[in-house]
Amino acid sequence: MKKIGRIRRHKRITKKVKGTSQRPRLVIFRSKKHFYSQIVNDAECRVIAGVSSLTKDFQSKKIKASDKDGAKAVGKMVAEKAVGLGVKQVSFDRAGYKYHGRVKAFSDGAREGGLKF
Repeated sequence: MKKIGRIRRHKRITKKVKGTSQRPRLVIFRSKKHFYSQIVNDAECRVIAGVSSLTKDFQSKKIKASDKDGAKAVGKMVAEKAVGLGVKQVSFDRAGYKYHGRVKAFSDGAREGGLKF
């Protein structure tokens, strides 16, 4: 039931937060062990960039993936990748999760990396 509620909330959020070429959508997913993020252009239906705690760059940093520090590191990595591709502003899609803990740490890391939302 918890998962169904989150999926319903995510659908409601996604209706309001659409990614464009000027301002793509930064969407996240968190599991118990890992953290995933993608930058999506909904107008063209394509993923611009994606980073997770399973990528080789993250694994080489030797940070635990299931805590706030890991989420913050993923946020910084996705911001660096986005800024390198010319994306500076995004709309943040929290995917139905509450804005605290790992989700807040991720967004703080993304802001530190240079993204504006």
